[in-house]
Amino acid sequence: MVTDDQEYGMYNSHSEFDTPEDTTKGQFLTFAVEDEVYGVEISSIKEIISICEITKVPLTEAHIKGIINLRGEIIPVIDIRARFLKPDVEYDDLTCIVVVEYARYSLGLIVDRVNEVMHIDDENILMPPNAKLSHHNQYIRNIGKSGDNVILLLDLDKLLETEH
Repeated sequence: MVTDDQEYGMYNSHSEFDTPEDTTKGQFLTFAVEDEVYGVEISSIKEIISICEITKVPLTEAHIKGIINLRGEIIPVIDIRARFLKPDVEYDDLTCIVVVEYARYSLGLIVDRVNEVMHIDDENILMPPNAKLSHHNQYIRNIGKSGDNVILLLDLDKLLETEH
């Protein structure tokens, strides 16, 4: 027997044809700066590239390393290490630029090394402690737990603000 819903191509609320599930929900690209592991929502990631020639721009803040030309698109690049007031280190083969899409433009984040894409369930994402633990604690949106690991989930809005 065909119901009215089936006849007109309608599906019940349990149908696999309903709203497609967001496959990036809970997915974070993790990367390291020194021994700390940070994460950015995968939906913000445009690509990851090797460290390349960076053109310096005069009179910019210390953490803004300059701009790169990525296939014709000019992208500002900031060094996460410098943003977090960590000592400079020489870039090596693991150093890379994570290109993020932010407020409809691209921005490069220099990180010590990229780790992996990690799924973190909502129940394992916690608010950061209220205590101001360090200068870069203000850039943390949430804290993710995966097994015994702690991932500091960045707040791109605060990370990219120019004044603090």
